Amino acid sequence: MNIVSFDTSSPYYPVALELRYRILRQPLGLAFTPEELEKDKHDTHFALLSDEEELISCITLSFCNDGRVKMRQVATKKEFQNRGFGKMLTTYVENFAKGRGYTIIFCHARKTAISFYERLGYKIVSNEFIEVGIPHFKMEKKL
Repeated sequence: MNIVSFDTSSPYYPVALELRYRILRQPLGLAFTPEELEKDKHDTHFALLSDEEELISCITLSFCNDGRVKMRQVATKKEFQNRGFGKMLTTYVENFAKGRGYTIIFCHARKTAISFYERLGYKIVSNEFIEVGIPHFKMEKKL
């Protein structure tokens, strides 16, 4: 396994974007908006690759100016879910952010993903809200 960081000019980006679409958007009948794709240009993307260089899981980080970093667009291929790969990549990006001086990592977690984040030490810090048409909670973790 190997973890790489990349930007939107990387050959990994369209592969990660397809995974994000297939796992996060397609089941909701949603496409990426031009504004969302533009935002990707300002963020740092990460991928967990298999030994054969297959992209298994991806995460995007949006860095804030207040010592906080937002983790978003967390997706793992269905056949690799529940095998620790999402945890491995999440732990990596937490350490990446901490190493750059960030003190809080947060996300808008789908209601169905809360237990995943809680097992990693994240706490719910908001009431339930609707995003992309489904329930979410803001969760955060001190780095």
